[in-house]
Amino acid sequence: MAETIQNLGLGFSVALQPAVLLYAFVGCVVGTLVGVLPGVGPLAGISLLLPATFGLTATNAIVMLAGIYYGAMYGGSTTSILMRIPGEAASVMTCIDGYAMARKGRAGAALCIAAVGSWIAGTFGVVMLTLIAPPLAAFALKFGPPEYTALLVLGLIFLAYMSSTSLPRTLLMAAVGLLLGTIGIDNMTGHFRYSFDIAELGDGIGIVPVAVGLFGLGEILATPSHQVTGEVVRPKFRELWPNREEWRQSAMPIARGTVMGFLIGIIPGSAHIISSFLSYAVEKKISKHPEEFGKGAVAGVAGPESANNAASTGAFVPMLALGIPTGPVTAVLMAALMIHGVPPGPTLVNDHPDVFWGFIASMYVGNLMLLALNLPLVGVFVTVLRIPYAYLYPLIIMFCVIGVYEVNSSLVDVWIMLIMGVLGYWLRKFNFDPAPLVLGLVISPTFEMSLRQSLIMSNGNWTIFFQRPIALALLAACAGLLVLAALSLIRSRKDWRSKLAEAEAGESQP
Repeated sequence: MAETIQNLGLGFSVALQPAVLLYAFVGCVVGTLVGVLPGVGPLAGISLLLPATFGLTATNAIVMLAGIYYGAMYGGSTTSILMRIPGEAASVMTCIDGYAMARKGRAGAALCIAAVGSWIAGTFGVVMLTLIAPPLAAFALKFGPPEYTALLVLGLIFLAYMSSTSLPRTLLMAAVGLLLGTIGIDNMTGHFRYSFDIAELGDGIGIVPVAVGLFGLGEILATPSHQVTGEVVRPKFRELWPNREEWRQSAMPIARGTVMGFLIGIIPGSAHIISSFLSYAVEKKISKHPEEFGKGAVAGVAGPESANNAASTGAFVPMLALGIPTGPVTAVLMAALMIHGVPPGPTLVNDHPDVFWGFIASMYVGNLMLLALNLPLVGVFVTVLRIPYAYLYPLIIMFCVIGVYEVNSSLVDVWIMLIMGVLGYWLRKFNFDPAPLVLGLVISPTFEMSLRQSLIMSNGNWTIFFQRPIALALLAACAGLLVLAALSLIRSRKDWRSKLAEAEAGESQP
């Protein structure tokens, strides 16, 4: 504990530098705006601004990008409460009771409870991250190539299992990402692979054009050209403070949502979305007045908002300690670290303590910034929604093209971004989730290297993965998840067939 406190002191000495504070503030403001704007979301926001971090130090870059992530968690509640439009997916549940509270004249109270709950959850998540990540990273240093290969396989399968789309579709997208990651020079042999004599592909397909194309351009192309906006409920500043009863009703939902959200955040998948849905379901289940949910229940705002913010912080634990992305956002953040020459994973704590602890300390500061930003400036953020679609989205596309080109001054990257944008649009149209593709692309070099090192260790004997206890346990967990997915598929088919049989039996009766 003494060593942790000493290291945290090092982190605050980095995080309180004027430059780091500035980038943390920029990230929080941009993140809040991203959360407010419907159809953009934290993933698109981070992808769009990833090119802007070139030229920054690794600490400044990761602090700003992470600020966009958890800032969007805060900002998404604003339009959910005032307009019943979720700024991003994790705020869907907040729409239900948040807007109902606004219609009752309690919009200010709902915003305050959401902001305070988010701050408590975010701070708790950072404290737990401070305590859990270093020992977990120390344990992971014992992993060899076979263990790391099995761990990456488990991460991909767990992500597929937790995905909202079907398991085969998610694994297919991850496989495409892994294949794209093999393009370029082979690190072991030096041979060019699948580059089609294009010199720019020697270093492989860049994360930046793929992420900007799939999540920035693809999201814009898939967003309708007009947004259906309702009446904006504008709370006055003096109405922001909840009454004593509202504080009492929100206390336990905030606590439950905080703990639940953090635990879910550690698990691979769309944790911030899953946690908000689960928190809402739990609060409604245990409430003495479940009939109030949907009509302005305070717990329906406090629980989900706390859960999604705690989950967004919990997602950093496996990313920083193990180098495993739990979702597309952490995959892009990992890519940002790698681009700046800082490999995420177990060695990050020892090799780059200023980046690791500076990042953690900046999250304490960032949560305070967001609490100060979200309440007084709520009117300013909502005003952004008045910008016509015809002006806003062409500007974003222009910044996409300029940002991607500036990274390597390469037109090939621009073409990759455009192709990925069209691909992202069609993937959404056919209900494929593009996020696993980016995950596969990010972990592909590490996965390939650890797999080939494992086979070199065993002279090509694949049983090495079953001879080492940790790798065997991880692969057993993979098999268990696949069995669970198969059972759920079989059960759903049985349910479908039984319902069809009942329908046919009912029709055959006179």
